[in-house]
Amino acid sequence: MSKTNKDFFIVENINIGRKNSLNWVEDSFNSGLNDTDNFGNKQFLSLALGEKKLKLFLFFLMFSLLILLGKSFYLQIMNGNQYFSLAENNRIRTKYIKAQRGIFYDASGEVLVRNISGFSLFITPSDLPRVASERDDVINKISSIIGLSGKEIADKLSDYKYFFQPITVETGIDYQRAMALKIASADLPGVSLEIDTWRQYLGGDSFSHILGYVGKINAEEYEAKKDSYMLSDNIGKIGLEKTYEDLLKGEHGKKLIEVDAFGQEKKVISRTEFTSGNDLVLSVDADLQRKVYEILESKLQRQKAAVVIISNPQTGEILSLVDYPNYDNNLFALGIDFVSYKKLLDDGQKPLFMRSISGEYPSGSTVKIVIAAAALEEEIITKNTSILSNGGINVGQWFFPDWKAGGHGNTNVIKAIAQSVNTYFYYIGGGFGDFKGLGVELLGKYMRLFGLGEKLGIDVTGERDGFVPTQEWKNNVKNEPWYIGDTYHLSIGQGDLLVTPLQVNSYTNVIANGGKLYKPKLVKEIVYNGGEREIVMPEIIRQDFISSANINIVREAMRETVISGSARSLNYLPVMVAGKTGTAQWNSNKENHAWFTGFAPYNNPTFSITVLVEEGGEGSSIASPIARDILAYWFGK
Repeated sequence: MSKTNKDFFIVENINIGRKNSLNWVEDSFNSGLNDTDNFGNKQFLSLALGEKKLKLFLFFLMFSLLILLGKSFYLQIMNGNQYFSLAENNRIRTKYIKAQRGIFYDASGEVLVRNISGFSLFITPSDLPRVASERDDVINKISSIIGLSGKEIADKLSDYKYFFQPITVETGIDYQRAMALKIASADLPGVSLEIDTWRQYLGGDSFSHILGYVGKINAEEYEAKKDSYMLSDNIGKIGLEKTYEDLLKGEHGKKLIEVDAFGQEKKVISRTEFTSGNDLVLSVDADLQRKVYEILESKLQRQKAAVVIISNPQTGEILSLVDYPNYDNNLFALGIDFVSYKKLLDDGQKPLFMRSISGEYPSGSTVKIVIAAAALEEEIITKNTSILSNGGINVGQWFFPDWKAGGHGNTNVIKAIAQSVNTYFYYIGGGFGDFKGLGVELLGKYMRLFGLGEKLGIDVTGERDGFVPTQEWKNNVKNEPWYIGDTYHLSIGQGDLLVTPLQVNSYTNVIANGGKLYKPKLVKEIVYNGGEREIVMPEIIRQDFISSANINIVREAMRETVISGSARSLNYLPVMVAGKTGTAQWNSNKENHAWFTGFAPYNNPTFSITVLVEEGGEGSSIASPIARDILAYWFGK
């Protein structure tokens, strides 16, 4: 075969092969592309998809595209600001410059608390390593330096809700550990050592209930105040620190900084300085406050608890408010440990309990000055109305005794208060025979007018309202009717009547000042950080509900209590004192509570004092001597 024929043979076979292949493609697909090769032969390229499958494929493609577009819209349009903020937080942070908290001063200008600075350790959760083992290495390194266990640190970091906010791990770190942390923090992402401030209370234990203390803000408090607080902030927890939180806290400064991948500050972009909190001047005299506590310590055994409240009856300002025993509020300044806190909680004398405003006790005979004023005002009695006291009264099978066997003989209102004659108050409170008394409704009315059964609004946390019983209450709660015996008990400050020491001091003030019930207060002046000063003016709750003539009769009777009655131990002071003792039964198996309440000088009162000794026995034997020593100190100055 010639070369030409050979070549032709090859070409021909190729053509034949292609034709056979194309016939197979046409039979298999029935569709495709038509093309021509170099020899003029048609070629077909086809897909093995029917029309139905192609439509399904196109639908799936469009659906996926819509999902992709929708997700992009959600991320970029709907949540664009959030993700932009997250991205910026990886590079730019707002660092707050903590404001200096306001200071407390006593009435003479003595500093009662100050802010001290030191080192605190913070961790920012967003900057910690994402790998668990690496994160544990950071925690363990911190633990080895500051002494906290890894578990304690991990527990503090367990809430990642506020991802970019630093969490306080430890406060008050000493210099040696602080330097070790500062060096180590360069290689520990999310860890920073900062200058921090906390409170140091200087007034002594006697001020702890008044001032209270601050502590780290908790989750609930932060949720309510997160517009103006950080998770690392302190906030007033109790006492005046809590009441005046908004005035004391100040406003934080801000520093916009650029950070690296470890969260370490690289450059300050902008800075706004902080505004200090406002200072508060108290009406409390620090020297008197400490002296009262000293007198209580000397007069009482540790197993007893007591309250002394001293106020100016002309304004309602508190000059001294002491709860005994007390506690050291500096224990809370850096965060109290569990063992110390449990010790305070387990103490049988309840040193954390502010008895002066939260304790509710039977008033004993101190309430007789209120009952006498009510009976005079309702014209149940006059100054000269006399009742025979022969040891008590019988009502059916029940006997209601006087404290003195055989009674006190003929008794008017002056003698009844001075010698605390129960029989007289049975008569004027509940009536007897033909003598018409006030009755439970009027008793309740006047008790409430004098401030019982309600909060007086003192500017410190924890005040209770006491309790004035009613017929309706007894029916609903005890499922019993109101008996005449209930009225008699109410008339001498026993039964279900409960008062706070603050309320007793306040109704004593009403008698002392001629008929005004003041709102008690501890803060008398606000000193704003710009230097402006604002006097907190006295506030009258109510007045003129007892005539001045009737007030003067009760005042005279309280003076006679000191001259010849149950408070004679106060008769030898360099100032004229008026007062009323009280002995309150509350538990048949325990000693009675002892009361004294009074004021001085008699003709122009500026000093009102109320003393309560829990389980102290007779008011005349322990409460009056305490009052005597305090009055001797104050007016002897």
